Amino acid sequence: MSESTKQIVLAEPRGFCAGVDRAIEIVERALAKFGAPIYVRHEIVHNTYVVNDLKAKGAIFIEDLAEVPPGSTLVFSAHGVSKAVQEEARQRGFDVFDATCPLVTKVHVEVAKLAREGFEFIMIGHKGHPEVEGTMGQLDHGIHLVEDVADVAMVQPGQTDKLAVVTQTTLSVDDAAEIKEAVRRRFPKIQEPKQQDICYATQNRQDAVKVLSRQVDVVIVVGSPTSSNSNRLAELARKLGVPAYMVDNADELQPQWLEGATRVGLTAGASAPELLVEQVVDRVKSLGAVAVQKMDGVQETMKFPLPKGLKL
Repeated sequence: MSESTKQIVLAEPRGFCAGVDRAIEIVERALAKFGAPIYVRHEIVHNTYVVNDLKAKGAIFIEDLAEVPPGSTLVFSAHGVSKAVQEEARQRGFDVFDATCPLVTKVHVEVAKLAREGFEFIMIGHKGHPEVEGTMGQLDHGIHLVEDVADVAMVQPGQTDKLAVVTQTTLSVDDAAEIKEAVRRRFPKIQEPKQQDICYATQNRQDAVKVLSRQVDVVIVVGSPTSSNSNRLAELARKLGVPAYMVDNADELQPQWLEGATRVGLTAGASAPELLVEQVVDRVKSLGAVAVQKMDGVQETMKFPLPKGLKL
C-alpha cells in the first residue's frame, strides 16, 4: 500500500463513557438552573477541552473548599471525594451536587460496608490520583495503597483475617490483574469484590485497543495528560509493539509520527469528546489519509440517572 493510500482506523468504543456524560451534564444543568458561577471541586473530568468549555459557561474549578463563597452551589468531580471533603462541604453549608461516577460510588459503598465488619483494605491504584484519594478517604485508617507488584511485598496491614482488595476504576486491566495475583499469593484469604472494580468503559476501550493494535502501524490516543484511562490506552498499544502517541488536541499531532504508516489507529479516552476525535481525523487527512474505517466493537448503552434537584 503506498503512502498516498493512508487509512485511518477508528477504535470502537472510544471517547465519553456514561459517568463522564453524567458529570458534564450535572455541571451544565446546575449552570442552567442556578446561573453562574457554579463551583466544581477538581476538574470535573480529566480533559482540558471539557474543563475550558465549562469555564467559559461559568464553572469555576477549585481544589480547596475555602475558595468557595458561602451559599454557593458546589459540584464534586466524577472521581469522587473523601469523607472529610463531604463533611467540610456540609459544614460550610454549600448546595452540593455529587457528580461522582456511580461505579466509583460502588467502590466507596463496598469499602464502608466491609469496614463496618472490621475489614482492612489493600487498594490497587496510582498515588495522588483524585479517585484514589477519594476512595482511601472513605476511612481514616486501615486502607493501604499498592501501585505495583513490588509494593505488595512491602504492605503491612494491621491484621490479615479480614482483608479485602479494591481497585481504582481506570487502571490497566492486565496490570491490575498481575498486581491482584501478587496480593492473592501474599494474602490467600483476601476478599475480592463480587464484580471487578475496573469499570466497563475502561475494559471496553482497552479491549478495543488490543484489537486495533493488530491492524495498524501507529496508534493515536486522544486524551489529556492527566487522564489515567487515556494514558493506559497509549501504554497498552506500546506494550503490544505499536508506536503510540497521546494528543490533547489535533494541533499536537506531529507529522513525523505518521511517516511510513499506511494504517493509522485512532482512539480516545473516556473523558475525551468526539469533537476532538473528528478534528484529529481531519488533521490526519490533511497529512495524506484518504479513507476512514470504523472497527467493529462493543456498543455501549449504559446511562446513569442525574441527582435529584437538577430537573430543568
